[in-house]
Order: sequence, then structure tokens, then C-alpha cells
Amino acid sequence: MNFDYVVETLNKLLLRKKPDIFNSSWVLKHAPQCYRFIHKHVRTEIGTIDWDKITYALERKHQRRWVPGRRKKNLAPYRNAKEVNTLLKKNKYKMYVFIAPQHKGDRRMRDIISISLVRLAQNGNLTAQRTAMKWVMYTVDEWIGKYPHLRRWQGNDAEVQKQLAGCIRRYRYTGSFINYVFRTLELSARKFPPVYIYSLDQHIAWDSEKRFIDSVIEDPETGKARMYEETMDGDWKI
Repeated sequence: MNFDYVVETLNKLLLRKKPDIFNSSWVLKHAPQCYRFIHKHVRTEIGTIDWDKITYALERKHQRRWVPGRRKKNLAPYRNAKEVNTLLKKNKYKMYVFIAPQHKGDRRMRDIISISLVRLAQNGNLTAQRTAMKWVMYTVDEWIGKYPHLRRWQGNDAEVQKQLAGCIRRYRYTGSFINYVFRTLELSARKFPPVYIYSLDQHIAWDSEKRFIDSVIEDPETGKARMYEETMDGDWKI
């Protein structure tokens, strides 16, 4: 028995029995051999069973039925760099996936690493929370530059950090954490006014010969570049 066999067996079992929800107890009852393999071989860096790794590998239609065990409330926060370093050392040649993922496999690895950090953070490890936010921010910065509807977050780094901390705290579903962050920022961005990006080569108006570059001057008082604004009577002011 190996990991792929376990995933295939669980997919077939879930398809046949069609439970509304399932959890570790359900796996133990209906697939005891698979449970024993998972219990022995599928472990996180801190020694707990890595159910995220199992459920992430299942077909998506089954993933949403997973109900994780209840986490202890009011866990005492602590700092443990060793837990985090163990995870980072294991994936030290893969951290580029947060900056420049090349294909689906990279994006999947990005989820695996980020979820591992998130679970450590949810156990109370403040070092893991800080590390998760640091690496996910590389991806968020790329989104802000790429997607117009997320450009509203530009210059709101403190608010973005607050949103990331909330995502880490609330995340329960065992699917893509990165997609969860993207959707959260997408919905939350609506409270900010839209940001319009213009090219200096654009015409100021569709019926004007003037371009934005023509109205750029140096402010004599501050020495900074400013743009003239056309008034109703055709004059221009800073």
C-alpha cells in the first residue's frame, strides 16, 4: 500500500457511499487499512496526522465533504522557530513557488507549503504566522500588479496584513489556502474606491489633442512632478 493507492481507494469509497460529510472516524470505520497507513506514514513536521495532504489529493467533489476535527480554543500563543525551520528546510528549493510559480505543480506545492504553515499558526505558533504572511505576501503583491480589481489594495499594506491574519485564523476548508486568500481580498477590495491607471501617452479626452504627458511639469515649490488640470474656461492649473 502506498499514498496513491490510499487516495484512489478513498475516492472510490466516497463515490460509492456518498456520505454527506466524512472525517477521520469515517475513514477508520470504512477503510481501516487506509487509516492505518495514514496514521503511520502521513505526518506533519510536528508529528500529527496530515489530513490536509490526504484530502487535498482527493477529487474536488469529495474535498468539500471533509469535516476536520475540532481545534482547541484559546490556545496559548508561542514562538517556535524550530517547527518552522523544519518545514522550510524540507522545501528550501521550492519556495520560489510563492514568487514565480511556473505550472500547476508549482501552484499545488504553494498550497501544500502555505497550508502547513497555516496549521502551525493555528496551533498558536506566532513564528509560523509571521512566516506564512511573509511568503504569501509575495503572491499578493504579484496579484495587485496583475489584476485591476485587486489594485485597490495598492498602498494598503497594513490592511492587507490584517486580512491575511484573518484568513490564517479562519481557514478550515482543506482546499487551496491561496485561493481562499485571493477570494477574500477580491471581496474585501470593494470597500475601496477603484484605482485607475493611465498611460502618459493617452489623450486627456477622446476629443482632445493633448496627452497626459503634455500636462506634466515640475512644481517650482516642491520640485516634484505634477500635472496641470484644465479648468472650465480652458485655463490650466496645478
